[in-house]
Amino acid sequence: MSVHWDDEVDDIIGADAAALFSYVTPAKGVVMMPMAPLGVRDRERGTITVTTSVGLPKKLDRLRSNRSVALSFHAREHGYSSRPEHVLVQGTATLSGPDRAWLESITPQWERFMGKRHGGPLGRLMDVYYWERVAITIAVTRVVVYGDEGLVRVIGAELPEDPVPQQAPAKGAGPRVDVAKAAAHAARLPHSLLGWVGGDGLPMTARVQWGVADEHGVGLTTTDGALPEGGRRAGLTSHAFQPHMVGQEQRVHTGWLSVSGGEAQYAPHTNSGHALPRSETLMAVGAGLAMRAGRRKARKLGLAG
Repeated sequence: MSVHWDDEVDDIIGADAAALFSYVTPAKGVVMMPMAPLGVRDRERGTITVTTSVGLPKKLDRLRSNRSVALSFHAREHGYSSRPEHVLVQGTATLSGPDRAWLESITPQWERFMGKRHGGPLGRLMDVYYWERVAITIAVTRVVVYGDEGLVRVIGAELPEDPVPQQAPAKGAGPRVDVAKAAAHAARLPHSLLGWVGGDGLPMTARVQWGVADEHGVGLTTTDGALPEGGRRAGLTSHAFQPHMVGQEQRVHTGWLSVSGGEAQYAPHTNSGHALPRSETLMAVGAGLAMRAGRRKARKLGLAG
């Protein structure tokens, strides 16, 4: 059954310059990566389509084995909506492409959010980024809308019961990276979201604020409702971005979330991320080289021609 969201939600989905794309890991954790959604959606069919370069093969490889995904529309900078809500879209992903004709057909959306594509030598360097892109079409199962004081409404399937706690990892649930350094780095960034696997297997996300860090982890608070009690694998991503995504920074963690009596603590196990310059030329060169290296890995995995 198609999920038909309302005009208020569509105003956000069609206007945000950046969203977080969440997918499920083999260990039943969640990884969240910022992307430009471009406002491509079909309200009648209840679908949202985003794209990703074949130069990012790890994400695509994970989606081949588990198609449960989510998009978190949480940031209004450099977009076209002034609405304050956090909109979480959950559903099932289908991959298709690369399709040059389809990518050319969404040029108006690309230019609206990303600016004009480069020509000449830079354009040739960016060929993988521009034209070797996979379409990820999400058949929406549920739309969850959060305001400043928590849950506002649910569109589509009812929210499931909270997931049961997970068994702690064999290597232990405690931090595996420098917590103070990770917290100090990420807390500078304006947006932080926590992700975990919900009771129906779909990624759940919540906007969070970083708290006090110690040797056991870092405290987290949220206005997006209560976090599930117990312990579980969870992802935590903090990011910032500039117009057309030229100039961005992100810190991506996987780790262990512990919630007791409403108090949440996060122990990061991995720490990755990058910062891209605000120069269009430098970003084009960096992205072009990185996507070409990723394409070689994608070919080895059978994800690219």
